[in-house]
Amino acid sequence: MNRLLWKPSEKFIHNSNLRHYMQWLDEKKNLSFTDYDALWKWSVDNIVPFWQSIWDYFQIDSTGHYDEVLNTLQMPGAKWFEGAKVNYAKEIFNRKTTDQPAIIFRNEVVDYVEISWDELEGEVASMAAYLKSIGIQKGDRVAAYMPNIPEATTAFLSACSLGAVWSSCSPDFGTSSVVDRFQQIEPKVLFVVDGYRYGGKSFDKKQVVKELVEQLPTVEKVIVLPYLDPETQADFIPNGIRWVDTFQAVAKEELTFEMVPFDHPIWVLYSSGTTGAPKAITHSQGGVLLEHLKYVHFHNDVHPGERFFWFSTTGWMMWNFIQGSFLAGATIVLYDGSPGYPDINVLWEYAEKAKINHFGTSAPFLVANMKADTHPGKDYDLSPLRSIGSTGSPLPPAAFDWVYENIKEDIWLCSMAGGTDVCTAWVGGNPLLPVYEGEIQCRCLGAALYAFNDAGKPVTNEVGEMVITKPLPSMPIYFWNDPDNKRYKSSYFEMYPGIWRHGDWVSISDYGSLIIFGRSDATLNRQGVRIGTAEIYRSVDKISEIKDSLIVNLEFEDGSDYMPLFVVMQEGETLTNDLIKKIAKTLRSDYSPRHVPDEVVPVADIPYTISGKKMEAPVKKILMGSDPEKAATRDSMKNPDSMDFYIAFSKKIKR
Repeated sequence: MNRLLWKPSEKFIHNSNLRHYMQWLDEKKNLSFTDYDALWKWSVDNIVPFWQSIWDYFQIDSTGHYDEVLNTLQMPGAKWFEGAKVNYAKEIFNRKTTDQPAIIFRNEVVDYVEISWDELEGEVASMAAYLKSIGIQKGDRVAAYMPNIPEATTAFLSACSLGAVWSSCSPDFGTSSVVDRFQQIEPKVLFVVDGYRYGGKSFDKKQVVKELVEQLPTVEKVIVLPYLDPETQADFIPNGIRWVDTFQAVAKEELTFEMVPFDHPIWVLYSSGTTGAPKAITHSQGGVLLEHLKYVHFHNDVHPGERFFWFSTTGWMMWNFIQGSFLAGATIVLYDGSPGYPDINVLWEYAEKAKINHFGTSAPFLVANMKADTHPGKDYDLSPLRSIGSTGSPLPPAAFDWVYENIKEDIWLCSMAGGTDVCTAWVGGNPLLPVYEGEIQCRCLGAALYAFNDAGKPVTNEVGEMVITKPLPSMPIYFWNDPDNKRYKSSYFEMYPGIWRHGDWVSISDYGSLIIFGRSDATLNRQGVRIGTAEIYRSVDKISEIKDSLIVNLEFEDGSDYMPLFVVMQEGETLTNDLIKKIAKTLRSDYSPRHVPDEVVPVADIPYTISGKKMEAPVKKILMGSDPEKAATRDSMKNPDSMDFYIAFSKKIKR
């Protein structure tokens, strides 16, 4: 058991949504649980009664009739609530809190904007009426090439209200990367911006939009938002119309909702696409609805009127997850721009002004703040802040400590992990449990998640493959254009037939907390001993001279191996022999001599996917001699030029 950092007060527990749910189970279902662990075990041992309870507790607004909650425990193939019809957008507007804004927004130019629920509902109704007027129906695909702005939320809700299928990419994606995604789903409508600002610079995207339209022949109408330049017209592309002109094109209508089958697709998300065509991961309206209601209420403890922020782009599943906080009657807080411009305090300043209650971000952002020695709790009034959320990659213990030392002593740190695959978290926060240094609090309700050893058996207190043994409603209904579910099955079910293998190393303690050790496909197999990359990063992140790092281990045919650690130095620092010795000593002390790299290599940049994940596996393939063009798709990278160094470095390696 690691060091205790936080414990919920009796008042915190008493006021939590999770405690209310447990009381409801006792009163309405005659089910009483002594603690969270007992509740979790019931939820995974009895998944049909559990998900029925979620349906009943949240009083899902549905039409039609379902005879059974679940048709089979088989994966894939499980179908939920067949016969029932729902609408995710309708549930959002059913649960609105009208005495608070619906959306708060800021970018690098606009300081602060509040949008009321009446304004949002009016805009969604108008856009839905326009989409309907041009023939958009249930099942049609509506795509967006837009930043994280209120108009993207409006466009999504309008499409969802009609039963159309949503998909979005951030405008920092390259042309071919967007085409690789949107061509698969054949959208009829494309929402676009003329450009965006990031880090104080302007990026004109009109040429990219032209190329997209040329390569997406199914697009019948392009709705242009002049975001970079208010004077931009829509005539630079065929079938274009300005955003504001759509509202003049149709008469005002009341917002209505198309009720759709539970497993009707709500949106298509995409895998990173760094090593092949992106997987078009398709989720259901009902599955996402139930899962987001469960997670946002019970594991994020979001209450009506609270302000929920997560730093994201429209190309990351967390943007979709942000919309889910509407289901708790929350205000969503959006930011478009660089989290480091004009300096790294910009989001903390925003948290003060917007009175954010739940602040979500990525693990690298918290690590960057730690290394920059920022003090948000001292420099800003963060008194409304109740929780800090972290995801994207494992959060190292030192960053846990930094949060409690430099934000608030009584903050609830909710580290969570899940993914694009399910648009939620398998493991995450819990308002009833303590927070221990470096540990995720719990397995989420309904998630039958275990660590499997090499023999395929569940283990505790040791590292194993993360698996899920029973279906969840928000698992993909399919991958778009995937005949016979071939890619779907190969992505999750090849190692253990009928059991979902997620691709992470995880250790589950005997008291229910978890530590994730990085991707199992990027494992460092060091002289027969498996090492998770997250272990290396946990140690290296404590060294203030190093800004970022990436490690791989290359195994050669003669049985030898070579493990280089690539490091980006902080500004003004250089890699010296003393620092290399310090790295080795830290890794040896924290873990073992096997964790010490064979060489420490200074680099200008670490390759990242657009969604912010380190590209360990592609770098390893390149260093092992694979064709760089096949090892990594540059248009799916955040910083494609960074790969040039590794291509050159691979030529120096003796294999």
